[in-house]
Amino acid sequence: MKPSEASDLLTRCAAFDNRQPSATAAVAWASALADVPLDADTFAAVDRYYGTPPKDPGQRLWIQPHDIRRLRRTIRSERLENFVYEPVDGETPAEYLARRRGQLNAVASGQVPQPPARLALTGGPHLIVAKVLEGVGRSVPDSDEEALADSLRKAGPLGIECPKCQAAIGHPCKLPGGSTKQPIGKPRANPHPARVAAASGQPVRDPAQQAREEELRREASRRALARMQADEEPIPDTEIVDENGVP
Repeated sequence: MKPSEASDLLTRCAAFDNRQPSATAAVAWASALADVPLDADTFAAVDRYYGTPPKDPGQRLWIQPHDIRRLRRTIRSERLENFVYEPVDGETPAEYLARRRGQLNAVASGQVPQPPARLALTGGPHLIVAKVLEGVGRSVPDSDEEALADSLRKAGPLGIECPKCQAAIGHPCKLPGGSTKQPIGKPRANPHPARVAAASGQPVRDPAQQAREEELRREASRRALARMQADEEPIPDTEIVDENGVP
């Protein structure tokens, strides 16, 4: 930007803030904006700055060179939102870089119309995708408690009440017994197997039936141990007796 161009820019600013442009100010602005041309986007940056209300209603707007640079870059970037490079068959890397830079500048400056917004995909999902998505959706929880339960349910076993020790949702399982300090028992390091099974969708067995099955397994273990002990007992020495039973 030349001092004469900076003077024209300051005249545009004065139309909004009533500043008094001077030759000294024009030289300073030209130096600060030496790499910024005076074009329609530069004037548009001034218009946008004064067309946007300040954060503080009582603040006086007073544009500076860095505001011109920032807003001009924003205006040009907005035109590139849907930019898609148009390649040419057989182009070399150097040709690609030069051609892409030229297309970007043409769109950013407004010489080439801004690309339209990309069309969104329409139509329903593929049948396979639709089948996978069945039951995925869920209505919005009606309360914070329901939302908490829903989040915990996705987290694993703690998302359900333990069928073994009746630990509430979100609370760890408890060991049997209790104390004055912990009346309901100490927390277990891991959830009960029944809770893990229920959280994974496996059917929960009846506690009484499970107790009977455990007792049967213990009884079978006792019998097996008794047979092993019997097999290990030494066999007494055999004595030869005659027909009259005399050794």
